[in-house]
Amino acid sequence: MLLTGCRKGEITGLQWSEVRDGTLALADSKTGPRTVPLNTQARAVLDRQPRLGSPFVFPSPLDPTRPRGPDLGLWYRARREAGIDDCRLPDLRHTMASHAVMNGVPVPVVSRLLCHSNVRMTLRYAHLADRDIEAAAERVGTAIDALMNMDGNGR
Repeated sequence: MLLTGCRKGEITGLQWSEVRDGTLALADSKTGPRTVPLNTQARAVLDRQPRLGSPFVFPSPLDPTRPRGPDLGLWYRARREAGIDDCRLPDLRHTMASHAVMNGVPVPVVSRLLCHSNVRMTLRYAHLADRDIEAAAERVGTAIDALMNMDGNGR
């Protein structure tokens, strides 16, 4: 979820047949079929995942013909060890969106990555750090200052 921006159900129900050429071809997404590009890190996670003769990337340990549900016990332990007790699984999607925006990915592109129907929803997900807002204000000021100091010849 953190590496792809996928929803919990898209990951827990992921089938090997949906993993294709560096993408996830999700047939049953909340918003309909969609293709998710996989970054190098997400491909590495999938490459390490054992294929256990199940159609599911994350099969149930009790019945490999069914997908594994989210292991909340594991999630709670991981949260505690990382010192982020208040983090929910859907927050991973928010974190992905925030880091994308903070690293210069335009909001409309992040919106497409998350498969949002409109950019307003993405803006709820993409939380910016104060330092990023301050840096943006500084860049705008520098650009306007350069324009104001140009002579009539564009220099």
